[in-house]
Amino acid sequence: MRYLYNVFRTHYRNSHLQTKFTFVLMITVILPALMIVLFFYGRLYDMVVADTIRREQDASAQTAPLIKATVDEVLDAYDKISSHDFYKFLGHMTSEYSMNDLMSSADAQDFSDAVDLLQKQGLITNIRVYMDFPKAYVTEAEALYQDASMGRYFAPVSQIRGTYWYGIFQGTHSTELYCPSFYLGTLEKESYGDSAYIHAGSFLYEGHPYRIYTAVYYSSARFSRILSDHLALKGSVSYIMNERNSLVASSNESLSGIYWLDYDAIRTFFMNSNNFVEQTILDRKVYAGFYSITEPEWFMVTILPAQPLVRKSNLLMLQFFLFYLFVILLALMLASFLSRSITHRISSVISQMRKVRQGTLVPMKESPDHDEIGDLINTYNYMTKKMNLLMEQQAQAAEDLRVAEFKSLQAQINPHFLYNTMDMINWLATQGRTSEISSAVQNLSRFYKLTLSRKTSISNISQEVEHVTIYVRLQNMRYHDSITLICDIPDELTEYQIPKLTLQPVVENAILHGILAKESKSGTIVLTAWMEGSDIILLISDDGVGMPVEKQKSILTGSGQSASGGTNIAVYNTHRRLQVLYGKDYGLSYHSQSGVGTEVQIRLPAHR
Repeated sequence: MRYLYNVFRTHYRNSHLQTKFTFVLMITVILPALMIVLFFYGRLYDMVVADTIRREQDASAQTAPLIKATVDEVLDAYDKISSHDFYKFLGHMTSEYSMNDLMSSADAQDFSDAVDLLQKQGLITNIRVYMDFPKAYVTEAEALYQDASMGRYFAPVSQIRGTYWYGIFQGTHSTELYCPSFYLGTLEKESYGDSAYIHAGSFLYEGHPYRIYTAVYYSSARFSRILSDHLALKGSVSYIMNERNSLVASSNESLSGIYWLDYDAIRTFFMNSNNFVEQTILDRKVYAGFYSITEPEWFMVTILPAQPLVRKSNLLMLQFFLFYLFVILLALMLASFLSRSITHRISSVISQMRKVRQGTLVPMKESPDHDEIGDLINTYNYMTKKMNLLMEQQAQAAEDLRVAEFKSLQAQINPHFLYNTMDMINWLATQGRTSEISSAVQNLSRFYKLTLSRKTSISNISQEVEHVTIYVRLQNMRYHDSITLICDIPDELTEYQIPKLTLQPVVENAILHGILAKESKSGTIVLTAWMEGSDIILLISDDGVGMPVEKQKSILTGSGQSASGGTNIAVYNTHRRLQVLYGKDYGLSYHSQSGVGTEVQIRLPAHR
């Protein structure tokens, strides 16, 4: 035991602060949960039973009035029929009246309409009046039974002899009977309805009494639906039984057969208790509840099997467990939050120090506390500032080196162009072409004004196009307007940035080594541009003599040579300058075909 204690102690002391706080909080949450489970588990089943019985009692209190209202609806239908003038007239009919005249009377039509209306209201499925006439009045009886309208509602008593309910009336002095399905004959169940209220009476014909049975047929589905809708527990059953121990309606006929109770036993239970009683039926523990429907002396029985209640209590326990699991997870989050609220400053310092490995040095917010952790944060910030200063000095040195290289490359271009231009002006002077010399000097002045007008080495595409246009104009003065320059650049691109003297060396190369190398000494240069993603593409194409593949490979390496000398190095310097400024993904690329021409693509990042 001591060994285990030492192991636990060592492990606890070496754990992070967050782990320690989490462990303590979890102990304070889990122990009460275990105590609650042990205390309530034994009582949970009783609580579920009591709650279910209470809800079932409430449901029964709501169900019984609905059943009584349905019974009253059936009785109301009988009252409407029996109080009708035509029905009462039949009860005291004499031979003085012709049956045929009676069938065609207004009262007969009113009776037919009243019965039809009752059948359309939903519950009542049919109404039949069974009556016998004396043998001497067979003709009158046939006139009633075979009438096209009244024959639907009247029939001889012989039609129902042999039914169970007819036998009941013969053996008792009852005047009314509520008939479940098996009381009725086959014809009745198939044609009229599966349940009926039957009233037995008599009518006088020529002063002699004869039996008359008025049957109001209805569907027991209404009762079954009411019972099903108000059950509080799945697996339970409710059914209605009459005073003859017969099933009137059930929410589930198969379950009502399993959990059937005797009428007299139910009466005894009902007299002794107004609550659910525990019973054992077919070795199954159930809870039975009873509700009396005084008219027509029915009992509504509700059976709650114990097994579903056990499952319900287990489900409730599972829900409680899941809920408490959620509470535990919430406690974990809370423990993590509380521990982080204490250790977050240390974690922040550790996180910032890990960023140093990635080259990111970001000072932390100054700590308002002056404890050990506050001193650690202030020391880290001092170290970060020192390291950032060293990195800035190193970056500035690299930037100075890059600018120096850029200016050096540009300086190599400018003297080369000036040499070529002055050579052309000298040639014009030897020819005595003073006006053209003046124009050439003006163009050259404008050319260098564009080149040197700003302190920066960056221009825009519009000025570079003007710059190269002036250059071509100067060259045309030398080569008799043999060079055509076509510029087709979208207006929306003209304000984008471009390093100075980017286009001129390429155009110069196209003239000297492309167009002037042709026999005709003439040709066309096309300058176009478009946006490609976040880059700008400038395309300079000519219809000169082109160049072989091996020269294309060497022209951008600085190792290529030309007959006129110097131009290839200008193109290389332009390509190198763009890569120094923007990176390896930018610069010049050549595509040429001997005898066809050359295309030079210049890729720049899109900057305004």
